[in-house]
Amino acid sequence: MSDKAVITCALNGVLTDPKQHNVPVTPEQMAREARAAFNAGASIMHIHLRQQEANKGHLPSWEVSVSKEIQQAIREACPGVIINHTTGTSGPNYQGALDCVRETKPEIAACNAGSLNYLKVKADNTWAWPPMMFDNAVEKVQDYLDVMKVAGTIPEFECFDVGIVRCVGMYRQTGMYSGPLEYNFVMGVASGMPADPELLPILLKLKAPDAHWQVTAIGRGEIWPLHQRAADLGGHLRSGLEDTFYLGDGTKVTSNGQLVEGLAACARRAGREIASPAEARQIFGVRH
Repeated sequence: MSDKAVITCALNGVLTDPKQHNVPVTPEQMAREARAAFNAGASIMHIHLRQQEANKGHLPSWEVSVSKEIQQAIREACPGVIINHTTGTSGPNYQGALDCVRETKPEIAACNAGSLNYLKVKADNTWAWPPMMFDNAVEKVQDYLDVMKVAGTIPEFECFDVGIVRCVGMYRQTGMYSGPLEYNFVMGVASGMPADPELLPILLKLKAPDAHWQVTAIGRGEIWPLHQRAADLGGHLRSGLEDTFYLGDGTKVTSNGQLVEGLAACARRAGREIASPAEARQIFGVRH
């Protein structure tokens, strides 16, 4: 068990529309939200990139220049902060994500470790969106791992289902990857693992014994018992406007800082202190 809890803030995500939700898009907005999360105890900022033109903020971007500007703004606002860069793409064209990692060299980057039918059904029994495959074939995973190795970037293995957790061990076993393992259990996607605290002990049995782990809990107020269970079991913690807009009491938040405050409270209830950025770098073996 890690004595100190490292908190990651997922600042904005890829699906949240800034016209409907208060998510940051521009470098200035990202820096402001990162600072609020940083002040509340987050040492790692997970970033997604959005198009910067007017009325385009709901669309993803893979422009290296956008990535550099956002990272610079966040680093200036949050001394010593660790950047965790998104790489999530569907379809055969993911060169932009590879370029962003290669050119900007973030300390950590997401490495989606397996494929998932990304589905959700509405109350009227129709699809919430057209059924889609979030495809992450082994060859795609290898491409990401190769680029991260060159960039000196640590992969955070995103696991949306139980079988994907087991795949991560195979990547090490076959020599696809030989560095430190960091699992992110993504729980709450309707077609993936449920946000059920009782599932955590099973996942911990399946991960590599020496690996760090955290939970991404997607949902509303019902996800907070899962955050608490993760803190109790020694995991690191993550939340942000990418994952939820609600605190455990049902309050709708207006800033990432409020969600990080909630995570810090979970850690303290578990008898754990919050890791500083310098301590987080040491825990994960991130370069200084």
